[in-house]
Amino acid sequence: MAFSISGIQQVGIGVKDVYQAWDWYREYFGADVLLSDAPGEASLMQPYTNHQPQSRHTILAYNMQGGGGLEIWQYTSREPHELDFQPQLGDLGIFIGKIKCQNVAAAYLKFKNDNLTLLSSFSKTLDNKDHFFVKDPFGNIFEVVESDIVFNETKSKTGGIYGAILGVSDIEKSKEFYKNILGYDTVIYDETDVFEDFAKLPGGKEKYRRVLLGHSQKRKGPFSNFLNASQIELVQLVESDRELKHIYDFKTHLWGDPGFIQICFDIRNMKDLRAHCKSYGVEFQCDSNPEAYEKDAEIFDMGGASGHFTYIEDPDGSLIEFVETYYVPVLAKFNIGINLKKRNPEKPLPDFIMSGLRFLRKGDDYTKSDTAKEKTRISDECAAKFKK
Repeated sequence: MAFSISGIQQVGIGVKDVYQAWDWYREYFGADVLLSDAPGEASLMQPYTNHQPQSRHTILAYNMQGGGGLEIWQYTSREPHELDFQPQLGDLGIFIGKIKCQNVAAAYLKFKNDNLTLLSSFSKTLDNKDHFFVKDPFGNIFEVVESDIVFNETKSKTGGIYGAILGVSDIEKSKEFYKNILGYDTVIYDETDVFEDFAKLPGGKEKYRRVLLGHSQKRKGPFSNFLNASQIELVQLVESDRELKHIYDFKTHLWGDPGFIQICFDIRNMKDLRAHCKSYGVEFQCDSNPEAYEKDAEIFDMGGASGHFTYIEDPDGSLIEFVETYYVPVLAKFNIGINLKKRNPEKPLPDFIMSGLRFLRKGDDYTKSDTAKEKTRISDECAAKFKK
């Protein structure tokens, strides 16, 4: 059985206050489906956390319109470390998250009326789609871009994660990586210029080559109807002597520190995927269950859901995560969930089952009520410890 990719499962975002960030993402990006809310220790990520296990608190949230989710990540064992420089377009790593949107004009008007930090006007992409750039209160930049792919209609002005924009040092090498490993085999555009829509982004007035990649093959797997299509845009600085910096060096700015941490893909058949990656000289890192390739995989709990995860690095060291999900809670309080190991790995789950995720939607009272604070807020004592 060949491996399959259901789509981008989530983009990881490091923040200083996980609930404050989720409040904002829920309001403006409709990410109100709570799949997990989990404190714990990231003991397997030591190659990217200065060779020390670190404690963290994560929220994994989705928008019922579909698309990837947001894994909102906060350290609890150390103070989150902000970058000591302002990343600029073209610096190496994930620079911008893409958010899908049916009505970009309506989202732009809403964001403008609410005085959000808009980093471009309402305009057209190079492939004639409506879009604009917006910065959240935590310093992360998102592109809201037109897409008519919707799983369930909601009141949210946007849908979920649609992809990302990454700074790369060699766009040809990166194109081959994202094509061969992740199936992004379609070049939607490939242009070099000083781009007007980049002008208000940090470093955006310089000359860039930008390549937007899509995938010609429909994604397969249990969550493919929900996660659906995605895009990766590669940006390379040209005709400049500016020294490119790594957004994450994993020495001073660790995995989980503020910013875009990783792009995570939901996959089936980790064993076959590992062999596929090896054939291109790409090795798995931080494997949660290295014995799974010789025998039945054990369950790795991920805060309600469970499965097997690994990481790889793209040619510039940006992190790509793979997750093979085994079990997903749908009605947790009734102990009702989906065992994916017993299903056809390439067949999408019926839409009515995925629509059951709406029962996991949370309103403002989840993080703002006194009861919720007692149960889920990271303690004041922990925050005070960071200040010492």
